[in-house]
Amino acid sequence: MNELLYPIKFDPILKDKIWGGEKLKKILHKKGASKNVGESWEISDVEGDTSVVANGALKGKTLKQLLHTYKDKLIGPNNYKIFGDKFPLLIKFIDAKEDLSIQLHPNDELALKRHNSFGKTEMWYVMQADQGANLIVGFNQKVTPETYLKHLENKTLTKILNFDRVATGDTYFIEVGRLHAIGAGVLLAEIQQTSDVTYRVYDWDRVDSNGNERELHNDLAIDAIDFDMPDNFRVEYDTQENNSNEMVNCPYFTTNYLKVDSKLEKKNTHESFIIYMCVEGKVTIETEEAKETLVKGETVLMPYAIDSFTIDAKEATLLEVYV
Repeated sequence: MNELLYPIKFDPILKDKIWGGEKLKKILHKKGASKNVGESWEISDVEGDTSVVANGALKGKTLKQLLHTYKDKLIGPNNYKIFGDKFPLLIKFIDAKEDLSIQLHPNDELALKRHNSFGKTEMWYVMQADQGANLIVGFNQKVTPETYLKHLENKTLTKILNFDRVATGDTYFIEVGRLHAIGAGVLLAEIQQTSDVTYRVYDWDRVDSNGNERELHNDLAIDAIDFDMPDNFRVEYDTQENNSNEMVNCPYFTTNYLKVDSKLEKKNTHESFIIYMCVEGKVTIETEEAKETLVKGETVLMPYAIDSFTIDAKEATLLEVYV
């Protein structure tokens, strides 16, 4: 059945959010997007939100069906031993028209115990940011649990949080246990473990159209915050053209920055699938059997069984992701 495996695109799963905007529609050309779409789930195996193939002979099949049929040929032998018929990553584009809630994610141990889920280690790559836009990541001072709870109660939490002004290309690694929020005016690519577990601790006192505030999870969050975490969340990386420049390498995924202006011969030297997110420009990916074009805002899954292929572009920037 290997002959059926080719560069696979999926239909985006669009998520309306109270803080969402129109950049996914206007900048990334997501069809059917409304005025408050906050997220485009590009590749998802989250329960109830499984991606569906959009191209080729497998069109209409779900990611879950592909895993069940192709197993290690889709995701790699080691990955299949660990994850079985469960895809390990969730890939998104996010548009924050308004500030997201201040939140954090639990580690694997807590997530398994409380939610029967993976934890949620993630990273952000800023694709576009309005003038003055910020990300909130971590604290701006040494904070104890007692200090944190006092500020939370007094609704002065933002006084102890770190605000970073951002621009295109800025990259952040968000480990479990770290408070964070995407600020208004930021469009970014997000790579994360397959998990939808989020502990919301402050939501700017917002209410929905019915006058209701969103649920907060402060009882769960206090045990999940790592107050001793160092400020190592900003990612420095090389930008050498036509080369896979490592950005993040963690136990859950590796992400490389790949700027392409010619034809590259690529070999899959990892025991993994490879995901390419096109964050700028247009690129063609070709195997012996198939050819796919990616434009800004599109994502493709290269199955493990494809061991060599070409990437061709006059000018494009990709995020290259594998486990």
